[in-house]
Amino acid sequence: MLAESANIKADAFRDLYAPYGEEVVEKCVAYHNLHAGLSRVLKIHHYHKTFLGIDLSDDEVAEWAGRYSDIVEDKVVHCPAVPGAISFLESVAGGIPIFVISGTPEEELQRIVSKRGWDHHFDEVHGSPRLKPEIIDDILTRRGLGRDQVLFVGDAMTDYNAARETNLAFLGRVAPGEESLFPEGTEIVDDLSDLMNFISE
Repeated sequence: MLAESANIKADAFRDLYAPYGEEVVEKCVAYHNLHAGLSRVLKIHHYHKTFLGIDLSDDEVAEWAGRYSDIVEDKVVHCPAVPGAISFLESVAGGIPIFVISGTPEEELQRIVSKRGWDHHFDEVHGSPRLKPEIIDDILTRRGLGRDQVLFVGDAMTDYNAARETNLAFLGRVAPGEESLFPEGTEIVDDLSDLMNFISE
């Protein structure tokens, strides 16, 4: 959401599943795009079982997920930030609590945030294996935040669904030139340059 990593992640699945042929690759990428933000562990299990007829063990899924991490982590560290993201984070520093909630494995996510030098921008950084609604409810309870005080900004349907499940306001980000997957009527932006306007409403 804060880094332009969507294509990096899709290409990683292309690389992983290339040995199984283009038809399988396209199915994997289509599923990934439709379920962006879902844990790679769940995706890999689904790809193998549904597209290859292979029911992987937990250890095998972990091995595949590790191969995926090897492909993407360094690239995500060095890819461009979403336009407006850094200026927004700097403008609200110390003013409002900011949380990262992602489908990326938590330890990997925290490494990426640290390597990008973003640690100081966030109050908490959370990833899988916990699902987003569980993380949201945990943060709200511990922090004493009312649901009407929180805006969830996301770029995936898993973000939209998590916001709806936990009764949070939602703002979708759709990159320029990309088709929105969000339901009609969802408020969207193509970058984060004007995000402060939504926070102030």
